[in-house]
Order: sequence, then structure tokens, then C-alpha cells
Amino acid sequence: MSRFRAIVTIVAVTALAASACTSAPEHTAAPGPSTAPAAAQENLALTVTPADRQAGVPISAEVGIKLGAGSVESVQVTDAAGRPVAGTLREDGSGWVPSRPLAYQSTYRATVTAVGSRRHRESQTVAFTTMAQPALLQGVGFYLFNGQEYGVGMPIPVEFLRDVPKNMQAAVQRRFFVTADPPQPGAWHWFSDSQVQYRPATYWKPGTKLTVRLGLKGQALGGGYYGDEDKNVSVRIDGDRVEVKITNWPKQLQLYKNGKLLRTMPVSLGKSSTPSSSGHMVVMEQAYTKRFDTRGEPNGGYVVDVNYAQRLTWGGEFIHSAPWSVGDQGYRNVSHGCVNVGPGNAEWLFTEMKVGTPVTVTGTGIKLAPGNGWTVWDMSWPEFIKGSAVPVAKAVAEATAYDPYPKPAPPSPAPSAGTPSAVPGQGGPADAAATPAPAAS
Repeated sequence: MSRFRAIVTIVAVTALAASACTSAPEHTAAPGPSTAPAAAQENLALTVTPADRQAGVPISAEVGIKLGAGSVESVQVTDAAGRPVAGTLREDGSGWVPSRPLAYQSTYRATVTAVGSRRHRESQTVAFTTMAQPALLQGVGFYLFNGQEYGVGMPIPVEFLRDVPKNMQAAVQRRFFVTADPPQPGAWHWFSDSQVQYRPATYWKPGTKLTVRLGLKGQALGGGYYGDEDKNVSVRIDGDRVEVKITNWPKQLQLYKNGKLLRTMPVSLGKSSTPSSSGHMVVMEQAYTKRFDTRGEPNGGYVVDVNYAQRLTWGGEFIHSAPWSVGDQGYRNVSHGCVNVGPGNAEWLFTEMKVGTPVTVTGTGIKLAPGNGWTVWDMSWPEFIKGSAVPVAKAVAEATAYDPYPKPAPPSPAPSAGTPSAVPGQGGPADAAATPAPAAS
């Protein structure tokens, strides 16, 4: 009921009471049926979980909240000593998440208060006891390191040591929390039952601050295993948007910073028997020196140390210094799948790029396999969000997103007679294409 209607109702009732105190006219209105206060009629249907006196509750548990009407006004959780437990309410109001795992074999008390549109309040209090520490604990692989800076294409990759059953993936995913400053829409995608990655709809805005929590301590992971600990990191995205584009023909690598081409250099890619992958990748690892040992592999048989190595795939494709192929770079593909560049160029790239720098390779004829590396950018946004085990919010699903394979634009109509066109060397858009940055030696 709006405030205006409430005021009108009160005035009408007051007027009726006043008229009853005057002398009765010939025709007196019969009194209407009495009504209870409007607030008392509002039923919020508040339900809180865990149930009161429930035992064996996982220490990753949240205070679940269901409402038929109204919204959550407050949540208060205390431990057995009466000390408050810190936490936050989920954006959709479906639960209250403790800021850190609960303690094993401990009792907690939770009080949830909800308020309706007519200011009617309902509260429910439950007490519950958490489980004993399980015998089987499992860690996860997490590729973000606290305090580090990453490129604008950096995903949030999580890898489990054992497969997570599909019917448990939604519960596990709900224990992943990502906060971006400034806020940017993003989603998770399960590439397999053991590998899940997060990305924003488009590349991160330069300078973004990320806080990530994997709240997996005490979370059931399947097969009787539980998460061994929470993981919390705060990282920063590079203040510059650095991107690398590599083409098979012409055989070159180009590095862009904030949309400006900084350098073009010749490359040699994988030969026909060991071709390089084409697709949208990111740098996964950087190493000043890396030993390649392919003995025992089908196309293997060599051991070599390379400098300024930057990993692109799990399958072993790197950008690295290759002084032995300088004469082939720009002309022939002679590598075992890696991107060969000259020593000086390799060192320069190593300083300009970071883990998380996006790298696009085109024209090799071999498609990058999903999950062979951090391949979050090699699929469209609609395809990516289908891999979420939890329904994606409408605003996130409809966000403007990076398109790795845009459809070519329709040809422009021919200019009419007398319309000037840009001439290389005379300024205009054609000038940038005609005069790329010089290649380094």
C-alpha cells in the first residue's frame, strides 16, 4: 500500500469515528466489518537453513534464506561464545556467506530478519553444529598469485586434482567469489570436470583490481573428499592494454599497446609435421630459461634450453628466442610448433608482455583445442556462459562481449565521383596501414 493510500485510509476512519459522536441523522450508515492492521496481514514466508538443531553441517555452509515476499533486513551470526561472525549477503538475497570458513565441531546461532513492503517484520533463529574434520582433504591448483600484475586477458583458472561430479559442480561454483574494481560482468566455464575458468565479457579494463576467494574449505568435492583450505588473492591488471597478433602469412608478430602498433617482427612457426595452433590464447607462463625435453614423445627426440620462453598452450607451444632459425624467420616454418623469434626481439617481448597478455595466432590451418591452455577467449560469449554450472544473470548474459570470430563487414559502396580518398603518405586511415612500425633486428 502506498503512503498516499495509507493516509487516505486513516483520514476516512477518523472522519467516521467523529460522525458517530454527533446526533444521528435520519439515515445512519451501518458499521462496516472490522479489519486487522495491514501489516499483520502480510506473510513473508521466511525460511532459514540449516535447520534448527541440525548437526554435521559443512564448515563451508551458508545461511540459506527463502522468502515468499519482502527482503532481508539483517543477518546476525554468532559462535558458541556469542562472538559475531563476519559475512555478507548474496546479491540476490538467497544466502548469507561467512567471510571465512566456520570451525569444525562448533555450534553457531543465526538470526535472519526480513521486512515486507508494509514494514512488517519476521525473524527466525536457528542453531546448528558443524561437522568433524573429514579424513579425505583435497587441494586445488590456482594460478593467481597474491600481489602480482597480469595482462588484460588473464582468466581465473582453477584446476581440481580429481574430477568434480557434475551434480556437485553448481554447489562448488557457488563457492567462487570474484570482485572487480571497477565492476565488470563475468562468468565461469567448466572445460572439463576438473578444469573451470572465469573471464569477463571483454578484456579486463587496464588497471582493474581483482579480489578472488575460492571458499572451498570443508566443501564437498565428490568421492568423500572435501576442500582443504580457502584461497584468497588480490591482484592487479596491467595499466596498459597489450595485445599480440601473429600471422602465418606474412610470417610476422605484431605487438600493440593501447591500440597502437609498437613493433613488427618476423617469425617462424611450426613446420608441416608439427604445426602451430591458430586461435585466441593468453600467456600462461614466463621463464628466462626453459628446458624443452621431448624424448619419449611421438615427434620428440631433442633436449634444448631456450631463453625468454612464454607458454601459450599445455601442449608445449611457446614464444621464445630461436637464434638458430633467424635466417628462416619471415620466410619458412621450421619449428616444432613454437613461435620462433630472434634473440633481441624475444627479450623485448619478454619485457613488454605479462602472464595474461592475449595472443592471437591465425592462418596455420590447425584450430586451437578447447582447454589446451587458457582458451577462454577462443569462444563467443554465448558459448562461454553455457559452460557455467549456475544460471547466469540476465545482465551478464546480455553484456557487450568480445567476439573472437566476428563476421566480416559488408563491402563499402564505391565512392561517388569527386570523393577524395586517403593517399599513403598524405595522412588519413590508409597511412597507418601503409607505414607499420619497423621490425627490430
